[in-house]
Formats: sequence, C-alpha cells, structure tokens
Amino acid sequence: MRSRTSVLFVILIVLTVFLFVSDLAVGAVSVPLRDVWNALTGGDCPRGTAKIILNIRLVKAVVAVLAGAALSVSGLQMQTLFRNPLAGPYVLGISSGASLGVALFILGAPLFGLSATFASLGIAGAAWTGAAVVLVIIAAVGRRIKDIMVILILGMMFSSGVGAIVQILQYLSNEESLKAFVIWTMGSLGDVTLSQLYVLVPAVVAGLLLAIVTIKPLNLLLFGEEYAVTMGLNISRSRGLLFFSTTLLAGTVTAFCGPIGFIGLAMPHVARMLFDNSDHRVLLPGTILTGASVLLLCDLVSKLFTLPVNAITALLGIPVVVWVVLRNKSVTS
Repeated sequence: MRSRTSVLFVILIVLTVFLFVSDLAVGAVSVPLRDVWNALTGGDCPRGTAKIILNIRLVKAVVAVLAGAALSVSGLQMQTLFRNPLAGPYVLGISSGASLGVALFILGAPLFGLSATFASLGIAGAAWTGAAVVLVIIAAVGRRIKDIMVILILGMMFSSGVGAIVQILQYLSNEESLKAFVIWTMGSLGDVTLSQLYVLVPAVVAGLLLAIVTIKPLNLLLFGEEYAVTMGLNISRSRGLLFFSTTLLAGTVTAFCGPIGFIGLAMPHVARMLFDNSDHRVLLPGTILTGASVLLLCDLVSKLFTLPVNAITALLGIPVVVWVVLRNKSVTS
C-alpha cells in the first residue's frame, strides 16, 4: 500500500512538471522546449521569446499551480468539515462575498459616485475585501452557533442574498461596467501581474501551511464532531483555523483570478479515488498535486481552443460530480 502511494506521488509530480513546461511552450506562438529551458536558465534564447516565457507564460503557469492547489485543498477541508461530498470551497459564501466586492467596485462605484474612493483598491482588492468580510461574519456566527450544518445553511442563505444584490447592481449598471463584470465572472489565469503575484504567493502559501496544521483535526472530524471532542479536539479553534485557511485559499484565488468553478469540488474526490485513502496526511499533498496538474491541463486546453478556463473546468468537473452523486446514491440504496 505504501509503495503504491509513493509511486502515485512520483507520477503526479512528474505529470505536474510536464504540464507546467508544456504550458510554457504552448500558446499563440509555439516555443520549442529547448528555448523554454534556455529562457528559464538564462541560456541562449531570442529576447522576444524570453520575454514571452518569463513575463507572461511563467506568471500564468505559476498562478495555475497555486490556484489549482488552493481551490482543491479548500474543497477538501470543507467536505471533511461539513461531512458533505458536495461541499466546495465557496460553500461559506466566500465567492459571493468576493463577487459583491467586485460588483460594488465595477458596477456600484459609478452609481454611487464612489469612483475616487475605490480607485486605488482595484478588482483584486475589492474581491479580497468582500471575502474577508464574509470570514468575519462567519467567524462571529461560528462562536454563537455550535451546529456546523446550521452554519452551512446560513452560508448558503447569505450567498443567495448577496447574489440578489449583485443582480440588482447588474440591472442598474451601464453596458461597459456590466461587460467588465461578466468577464471577471468567467475566471482567468492570465490577468495576474508580476507585482500581484507577490501578494498571491504568500497568501496561498500561508493558507496551505494552515491546512497542514489542520491535518490532525481533519482526520478526527472524519468520525464526527462528538468523537473529535472526546479525543480532546478544540472544535471552535479548529473550525476557526479551517475557515481562515479556506478564506485565504479560495478568497485570494477568487480575488485575483475570478470564480473558477468545479476544481475545489471535484479534485478532492479524484485524489480519494486515486489514493484510495481517507488519511489527510496522504490526501492533502495528493489533492495539491491533483488540483495543480488539472488546472494546468485546463489552461493548456483553453489556450489551444481559445476558450474561458471556467468552461474547461466545468466540462472536466461535472462528470466527477455526477459520478460522486450516483456513487453515493448506490451506497445509500
């Protein structure tokens, strides 16, 4: 069993590296692998090619790795915490909070004359602020309410309410602002700049480190909160760490890349299927590698066919979700 797990990790690492290099080579202008290697190592390479690789494609590929890992891990955390196979990283309303922040920035600022106030914030800052506000609300609710399913329902209701506000802003906005917001909702890995990467990387790394800290609580929560309490787990503290980690991971990715669907929902199940293991010491790194490699693949396909990355993630993720639903139904029947 241990040897099979080791082999799977080696295969996933090799696959991720291969897809990363392929992502650098593929685009509107194909670049030979030799030039990719020379650009990365400072070897002999045409200046124009080096700029394409280092200034555009390398940033996008790094974002794909970070976003895939972050969304997948946050999905794994939420599925374990809520003991619900269909829980995703946006189950707490994080995506809705980010969407509201962006909607207020793009659609609401012109309506309320707030352009000057929000000018320095930017779309990413507005989205992260919206996600952070949701975290504060959920944390406050979590202190008062002990039942995790009640928090789940409140998160869903909050998402619906925020969605209604966003729709009102869309209805009242002008055509140019509406187009900009719709483009953001499609999700994109190519809009992150090198300076924004200096914010994205530390935030995602911090979220992943928090996820590593919560491995033991997640393993205990597999057996239910009552069992975890009898084993000495501080539920409130563990829940707070999980919420904070999820918001850092999913909130940051949503802020910089827009809402990217199905990766967080589907990839934990792919990792469980591959490793046939429920131990988060195996599942967490497995989910990181699975999410990173699949989002790199989605980026490759989106570039080859000139499609939004969200459309590709949906086409890949929906069959996994359908399989999960049918599998759970056959188990319970």
